[in-house]
Amino acid sequence: MRRLFWLAIGVTIGATLMRKLSKLATTLTPRGLAQGIGAALSDLAYSARDYAVEIREAMAERDAELRERDAEQQRAGDVAA
Repeated sequence: MRRLFWLAIGVTIGATLMRKLSKLATTLTPRGLAQGIGAALSDLAYSARDYAVEIREAMAERDAELRERDAEQQRAGDVAA
Protein backbone atom coordinates (compact mmCIF):
# COMPACT_ATOMS: atom_id res chain seq x y z
CA MET A 1 0.00 0.00 0.00
CA ARG A 2 2.84 2.37 0.88
CA ARG A 3 4.58 1.74 -2.44
CA LEU A 4 1.37 2.36 -4.35
CA PHE A 5 0.95 5.71 -2.56
CA TRP A 6 4.47 6.85 -3.45
CA LEU A 7 4.05 5.58 -7.00
CA ALA A 8 0.89 7.67 -7.36
CA ILE A 9 2.67 10.72 -5.92
CA GLY A 10 5.57 10.23 -8.33
CA VAL A 11 3.29 9.84 -11.34
CA THR A 12 1.34 12.96 -10.37
CA ILE A 13 4.49 15.05 -9.90
CA GLY A 14 5.97 13.69 -13.12
CA ALA A 15 2.84 14.46 -15.14
CA THR A 16 2.59 17.97 -13.70
CA LEU A 17 6.25 18.62 -14.39
CA MET A 18 5.96 17.35 -17.96
CA ARG A 19 2.94 19.58 -18.64
CA LYS A 20 4.74 22.65 -17.30
CA LEU A 21 7.91 21.89 -19.23
CA SER A 22 5.94 21.26 -22.42
CA LYS A 23 4.14 24.58 -22.02
CA LEU A 24 7.47 26.34 -21.41
CA ALA A 25 9.00 24.70 -24.48
CA THR A 26 6.05 25.88 -26.59
CA THR A 27 6.48 29.40 -25.24
CA LEU A 28 10.17 29.44 -26.13
CA THR A 29 9.64 28.52 -29.79
CA PRO A 30 9.89 31.35 -32.34
CA ARG A 31 6.10 31.33 -32.79
CA GLY A 32 5.56 31.40 -29.02
CA LEU A 33 8.00 34.27 -28.59
CA ALA A 34 6.35 36.19 -31.42
CA GLN A 35 2.94 35.73 -29.85
CA GLY A 36 4.27 36.87 -26.48
CA ILE A 37 5.88 39.96 -27.98
CA GLY A 38 2.76 40.68 -30.03
CA ALA A 39 0.57 40.46 -26.94
CA ALA A 40 2.93 42.74 -25.00
CA LEU A 41 2.95 45.32 -27.80
CA SER A 42 -0.83 45.16 -28.04
CA ASP A 43 -1.13 45.76 -24.29
CA LEU A 44 1.32 48.66 -24.59
CA ALA A 45 -0.74 50.20 -27.39
CA TYR A 46 -3.94 49.94 -25.34
CA SER A 47 -2.21 51.48 -22.34
CA ALA A 48 -0.85 54.35 -24.43
CA ARG A 49 -4.31 54.94 -25.91
CA ASP A 50 -5.89 55.01 -22.43
CA TYR A 51 -3.19 57.40 -21.22
CA ALA A 52 -3.82 59.73 -24.17
CA VAL A 53 -7.56 59.73 -23.42
CA GLU A 54 -6.90 60.60 -19.78
CA ILE A 55 -4.53 63.41 -20.80
CA ARG A 56 -7.10 64.85 -23.23
CA GLU A 57 -9.80 64.76 -20.53
CA ALA A 58 -7.51 66.47 -18.02
CA MET A 59 -6.55 69.11 -20.60
CA ALA A 60 -10.21 69.81 -21.38
CA GLU A 61 -11.02 70.09 -17.67
CA ARG A 62 -8.11 72.48 -17.05
CA ASP A 63 -9.04 74.51 -20.13
CA ALA A 64 -12.59 74.88 -18.81
CA GLU A 65 -11.25 76.01 -15.43
CA LEU A 66 -9.01 78.61 -17.06
CA ARG A 67 -11.82 79.89 -19.28
CA GLU A 68 -14.11 80.20 -16.26
CA ARG A 69 -11.44 82.09 -14.32
CA ASP A 70 -10.84 84.45 -17.24
CA ALA A 71 -14.57 85.08 -17.58
CA GLU A 72 -14.80 85.87 -13.86
CA GLN A 73 -11.85 88.27 -14.11
CA GLN A 74 -13.43 90.00 -17.09
CA ARG A 75 -16.73 90.36 -15.24
CA ALA A 76 -14.89 91.73 -12.22
CA GLY A 77 -13.04 94.16 -14.48
CA ASP A 78 -16.31 95.30 -16.12
CA VAL A 79 -17.92 95.89 -12.72
CA ALA A 80 -14.92 97.87 -11.43
CA ALA A 81 -14.77 100.10 -14.51
